[in-house]
Amino acid sequence: MAGTNGRATDGDHDAPDDEALDEGEYDTLMLLERLESLEDEMDELGVNTRDELRERIRDLHAELGE
Repeated sequence: MAGTNGRATDGDHDAPDDEALDEGEYDTLMLLERLESLEDEMDELGVNTRDELRERIRDLHAELGE
């Protein structure tokens, strides 16, 4: 199968072998993705700090009577 750049692909990877990520770069990329997702979720929830997050969790536990 050819990607949009005309090169053969193996699944989701369109980069040629010389551009493949090494394990450290891959781990860093995955951490970046997790942190960006966390930032998006915090924005959606309206919390800016871990303290605000913990307060929100305590409030919801109290609301549920736990």
